[in-house]
Amino acid sequence: MPTWKLFRAVRSTARANPSSSPARRCLRSISTTCRAVVLTRFGGPEVLELRHGVGVPDLRPREVLVRARAVSVNPLDMRMRSGYGRSIFEPLLPLIIGRDVSGEVVAVGASVRSLVVGQEVFGALHPTAVRGTYAEFAVLSEDELTKKPASLTHAEASAIPFAALTAWRALKSTARIEEGQRVLVIGGGGAVGLSAIQLAVATGCSVSTACGSQSIDRVKSVGAEDDIELAIKGHFDVVLDTIGKPETERIGINLLKRGGYYMTLQGEAGSLADRYGLAFGLPTATAILLKKQIQYRYSHGIEYSWTFMRADSEGLEEISRLSEAGKLTIPVEKTFSLANAREAHEAKEKKLVPGKVVLEVD
Repeated sequence: MPTWKLFRAVRSTARANPSSSPARRCLRSISTTCRAVVLTRFGGPEVLELRHGVGVPDLRPREVLVRARAVSVNPLDMRMRSGYGRSIFEPLLPLIIGRDVSGEVVAVGASVRSLVVGQEVFGALHPTAVRGTYAEFAVLSEDELTKKPASLTHAEASAIPFAALTAWRALKSTARIEEGQRVLVIGGGGAVGLSAIQLAVATGCSVSTACGSQSIDRVKSVGAEDDIELAIKGHFDVVLDTIGKPETERIGINLLKRGGYYMTLQGEAGSLADRYGLAFGLPTATAILLKKQIQYRYSHGIEYSWTFMRADSEGLEEISRLSEAGKLTIPVEKTFSLANAREAHEAKEKKLVPGKVVLEVD
C-alpha cells in the first residue's frame, strides 16, 4: 500500500537543497506501488482483477500523479475489457483500464506549470492511453487535467470529463456551433448525449434529442426540446449521433440543412484494425471515411465525420466552469468501491443500472 510519507519526504528534501526544484526531485524519487484493477485477458466482467503492489510509473516532465478519489465507468471501458482495441492493447496485457478520474495532485513533472501538489483536479485520458485510471494513483498529462469544480464531489466530478470532452470535440472543435443554431442529439440519454445537450444549450443553440423512454425526464431537465413534430420537420445545422446505427445515420443525414455537420461516435477505425490488423485496418477505415465524406458532400451538401475524445485543455477548463455554474452535470446513479469494479461492470452490462456508475477509491 502506498503512503503519503514518501511525498512529504521528497518535498522536504527538495526545500533543503535550493539548487534542485521540487518537481525534478519528485520526478526522480517516486517509486511506489498501489492497488489497481487489472485486465489480464479480454472477456466478461470476471476478467477484472484487483491487484496489490501494482507499480506507479516515473513521471515524465509534463505528467501529473493524481491520488484518485473516484473514477467513472464508461462504455469504452467495457468495450476494451471485451476486446475492442485488441490490435493495440493485446501485446500490452495486463492493462489498467479506465479514462476518467477525480482526485488530488500528489506529484508533478519538472515542466508542469498550471497544477500544484495538493490541488483537487479532474480530467480524462485519451482513448488509446495504455495505463488507465482504475487505480489508487493515476498518471495524466498536464493538459488532461484541470481544477475540480468546488461544488462537486469527487464522484460527481469523475462522471463528467471523458463524456463532456467527447461532446466538446464534436460540437465545439468540429462543428463549431454558434448561438441560434439548431442541434439534434441522437441518443441524448447517455453521458455523451447529456453533455452535448448542455454544451449546446450553454452556447445558445436550440436542441432536440431522440432517446429511450427511460431518459426522457433526464434530457428535458437539461434543456432538450420534446416537440417531436418540430424535430422531425426541422432542418438542423448539426447532428451528433451517439448510437451510430445505419438507420440513425440515414435519419440524421436527411434532417440536416445543406452546409450542416453529421458526426457519429461509432467510427469504424477500431473495429477494422482489430479485424484486419493495424497495417491494413487503419488504411481501410480511412478509405471508408473519405468515401462517405465525398458521397455526402455531393449528395446532401453536408460534412460527415467520425468523432472521438481527445485532450483539450481549453475545452476542459470551459467544462469545469460550466459544471461549477451548474450548467453541465451528469447524474451519478450508483457508486461502487474500486474493489467491486467487477460488480460495477456486471451491473452496467446487464442494464441493472441505466445511468452513470462511478468507482470510489478508498
